[in-house]
Amino acid sequence: MSASLAAPAPGGFGRMTLRLVLIGAVLVLAMLPALNRLPADSALHVSDFIVTVTGKWITYAILALAIDLAWGYAGILSLGHGAFFALGGYAIGMHLMRLIGPRGVYGHPTLPDFMVFLGYQELPWYWLGFDHFPFAILMAVAVPGLLAGVVGYLAFRSRITGVYLSIITQALTYALMLAFFRNDMGFGGNNGFTDFKELLGMPLNTQAARSALFYASLLLLLGALWLCSSITKSKLGRVLVAIRDAESRVRFLGYDVTQHKLFVFVLSAMIAGLAGALYVPQVGIINPGEFSPGNSIEAVIWVAVGGRGTLVGALLGAFSVNALKTWLTTVAPGLWLFALGGLFVAVTLFLPRGLIGLFSKAPK
Repeated sequence: MSASLAAPAPGGFGRMTLRLVLIGAVLVLAMLPALNRLPADSALHVSDFIVTVTGKWITYAILALAIDLAWGYAGILSLGHGAFFALGGYAIGMHLMRLIGPRGVYGHPTLPDFMVFLGYQELPWYWLGFDHFPFAILMAVAVPGLLAGVVGYLAFRSRITGVYLSIITQALTYALMLAFFRNDMGFGGNNGFTDFKELLGMPLNTQAARSALFYASLLLLLGALWLCSSITKSKLGRVLVAIRDAESRVRFLGYDVTQHKLFVFVLSAMIAGLAGALYVPQVGIINPGEFSPGNSIEAVIWVAVGGRGTLVGALLGAFSVNALKTWLTTVAPGLWLFALGGLFVAVTLFLPRGLIGLFSKAPK
């Protein structure tokens, strides 16, 4: 029983060496915005594209961390975490649209341009409050958390697990995608939100804004990693791993399995929502395509490739797979889905513990 309560410990590198590698990686990331400010002809200059795309990868890493907390430690395989990520993105997108105001194409003082174009006479009630940044951030956390709470409570109370839970979460994100595609939902329909102007009084198309969003994403990543690590190393984390490995036995021992799983599922959704909130200002757009079930499946593949149940492996998988995607979709866009599928099969067959398994020993 005690062996099942322990996550795989780094062996090849050692804990201290792994920490040094992580610190080094964080320092390298932190230097990118500073190198971006160097003259363009400098050998150390980093382009705006590199800063933006790396900031996007950081938000993906936060999403992978959220998935690993639920799947790697509690055995909750969610194929719908992209929905929580997208809901957080829509929350901050609504705030950014409210800030455009009379400077938009149609010049209406209170309605976003797409609402004027679609003939809205007044702002829908669920848009109220989004002109305030704190409220938008609160909604980016609360809405995914509330949705996860409702779905998780109904599923876990009914003891729905495994592939059935995965199908439910995938159906959820697909249903949301179809709903957000509708123009009468009031979320921009097929086009979604774009053409953002500013955030917290700072124009978004500036070097300063890119740097600020990059560092905000990096700080959130470090905070989420600390929080998830603290949970997994605690008694709660050991109970979650026991639930993952032997749920019936844990239930027999008197633990409230439903509450434990619900807690980690809701927390995971809230972290994913925050990641989405930082993703949207950096890419400059949010549309229903972010709800695509394929996005959620791809995020699960990041975790599997990096190493499920290790946290660090989830980060490694998110960065490595997305770096490969960025490169391959540039040189051979049609090959990406084949490469992704082949990568997942190869890792499953030859690296069942993911890339992090190359640097760690199997648990005793």
